[in-house]
Amino acid sequence: MGFGELLEQVGSTGRFQILQTTLLCIPVMLFASHNLLQNFVALVPPHFCNAHTNLSQSQMSAEEALLVTVPLDQTGKPERCLRYAAPQWHLLTKNGSSSSGKEGDTNAGLDVDLQGCSDGWTYNMTHIKSTIISDWNLVCDQQSLKQMGQTVYMGGVLLGAVVFGGLSDRYGRRILFLISHLLMAVSGTCAAFSTTFPLFCLFRFVCGMALSGMGLNTFSLIVEWIPTSVRTIVGTTTGYFYTVGQLILALIAYFIRDWRWLTLAVSLPFFVFFLIAWWFHESSRWLVMSNNPEQAIKNLKSVAKFNGRKEEGEKIDMKRLQETMKKEMSCSQGTHSVLDLFRTPTMRRMTICLSAVWLSTSFVYYGLAMDLQKFGVDIYLIQVIFGAVDIHAKVIMVVSMTYIGRRISQCGAPIIAGITILINLLIPYDKQTAHTCMAVLGKGCLAASFNCCILYSGELFPTIIRQNGMGWVSMMARVGAMVAPMVLLTADYLPWLPGLIYGGAPILSGIAAIFLPETLGSPLPDTIQDVEDRGTGRSSKVSRKEAIILQDTQADLLKQTA
Repeated sequence: MGFGELLEQVGSTGRFQILQTTLLCIPVMLFASHNLLQNFVALVPPHFCNAHTNLSQSQMSAEEALLVTVPLDQTGKPERCLRYAAPQWHLLTKNGSSSSGKEGDTNAGLDVDLQGCSDGWTYNMTHIKSTIISDWNLVCDQQSLKQMGQTVYMGGVLLGAVVFGGLSDRYGRRILFLISHLLMAVSGTCAAFSTTFPLFCLFRFVCGMALSGMGLNTFSLIVEWIPTSVRTIVGTTTGYFYTVGQLILALIAYFIRDWRWLTLAVSLPFFVFFLIAWWFHESSRWLVMSNNPEQAIKNLKSVAKFNGRKEEGEKIDMKRLQETMKKEMSCSQGTHSVLDLFRTPTMRRMTICLSAVWLSTSFVYYGLAMDLQKFGVDIYLIQVIFGAVDIHAKVIMVVSMTYIGRRISQCGAPIIAGITILINLLIPYDKQTAHTCMAVLGKGCLAASFNCCILYSGELFPTIIRQNGMGWVSMMARVGAMVAPMVLLTADYLPWLPGLIYGGAPILSGIAAIFLPETLGSPLPDTIQDVEDRGTGRSSKVSRKEAIILQDTQADLLKQTA
């Protein structure tokens, strides 16, 4: 590509690229904090119905009021959503004021009327100061609102991908990057001070939109300033920043047990990131394609000076730019849309299969990652375990992709994840350790699948519609993430149904991946015809130099992650 020549001239992997990429990756660590924030701000504390109004004003102790007000469930714990319609005074005389025997023993032979918690709930806040659940009573009949909150947030992520993706192509990466950071800082701060649950959801929706804007433009500002040979390495490294962010979230949440302060802690840093972002350079590639060559030349000279190649940078002028970018500019002529993903047979089959992979991987990944309380393990510990397993999973996936191939790796990871989730359905409920181990293994496989499908998709879509293709599959991932929390609600009717859905979806997507072409050792396709030729077995004419670069990239990637 013509711009690659200019990039080499000003320094393609110099101090500018290292510093800009590092500064762009640091906020990625807090992306995980916002994606998984619901696990901690919506933690459901143990709770039971408040005593009747007349009992609340009496001289009875809290234990006595609980005994005569709330029945016990089958495990001997107070019912969460039911209380006696009238106080059961006989329980005090029968069992003593300090006794709280099994419900079956204390009310044997009695027909007791029960009712809902009309006077509110009492929460056990021993291990946490406050959550949105305790502040707004999102329990019992309102418990579905907890899952709705995460779905609304993911809806914002989906809308942001559509809105900010188009705007960044029109107005530039840098300006939308700045707006997204400021929007995240402001909306996250407002969410922390929300007085009602609908208001909280509104600001979280905006946070989701901002996160999409930051993610899309972070990716663009990174890859459009680095050479092709290191894009895979840098992309994988960026993924590790997200993984580290999961561990940081657990640490922050462990020390900040109030949901408002926790939300502030992961939102206020974006004010700092917003100030830092003013230093970033707009993509010169985008500037040239947007008929602003003067600013493109100015940015290239600035990069050359920063990389210690000022003399080389001074050689770049309008004539040099037009000669070098001639081919690139001619390739950009003509319009393409998302419809091109479905016009031809091979592209259509490939897009449908990739859509299934992205949707199911995101669907099950967030289904597991957003329901940590069910494992019966300390929620902070399980968050650390879930984050740490991603590191090992991604290393294994890189080795597999390099030596076995993309297609087999993409097939195997989700199928193994689905099998582990289905096995979990057969493990007795009281075997919490076994449940957790299988879930961690499944989550690791899904993280590996994510790592593979991001790279794999970029290699499958041709250059002229690669952004359209990546935008489409990213949208499918957001749809899966939106639906994931709602599936948990089916457990109220059939406890095993969420596990069956979460286990079956990745297996089906693994089967769909079988129909994708292998890209290991193959050059990147430039046109739709290249894709169709590959699908029919005809080889496209490619330069040997590009194939060598691709092989070198894979070797470098393996060394980087070893």
